[in-house]
Amino acid sequence: KMPALGKKMHNLVEVLFPICRSITGNGVRETLKIISKHIPIKINEVPSGTKVFDWVVPKEWNIRNAFVEDENGNRIIQFSENNLHVMGYSTPIDEWVDLSVLEEHLYSLPDQPNAIPYATSYYDEKWGFCICHNDRMKLKDGKYHVYIDSNLEDGALTYGEYIIPGETADEILLSTYICHPSMANNELSGPAVA
Repeated sequence: KMPALGKKMHNLVEVLFPICRSITGNGVRETLKIISKHIPIKINEVPSGTKVFDWVVPKEWNIRNAFVEDENGNRIIQFSENNLHVMGYSTPIDEWVDLSVLEEHLYSLPDQPNAIPYATSYYDEKWGFCICHNDRMKLKDGKYHVYIDSNLEDGALTYGEYIIPGETADEILLSTYICHPSMANNELSGPAVA
């Protein structure tokens, strides 16, 4: 039987896992709002274009839906099935393309043929889909409808912090991430343990 604290952590991970997150966007805000029910974090936003040391906060990305379908209307790739299917920060598109064009925008892992890779493009505005390599090898010549309902615009990077006053001037920093989708071993185990 799972101890009470372990069950509480597992339940939090189950709630957070399906949320599509990136380094910016509404998925991050939704995740932080849920975490704030467990930890009284202060939620902060840094506007797009802000220089932070040697880095510049990118545009904000939000996605609602995406898919690739063949000429018969069969959905080959669906964002609703797994949010890793869309390359993070993909620009919107609604076009019919030949397989040769689609191939230029597909990401797969030949050495892990059943895994959906994680790919992103924060600063190079383009679109893409991630697919199991075995499924990629089944694609046939023809036309494919590629659809990504997303937007990429000036917004903000959102983060949360909680400062616990201590008895000394020394500082202990506990840092965790929520900036990637569907990655329980890092992006969700950290917040759950915190």
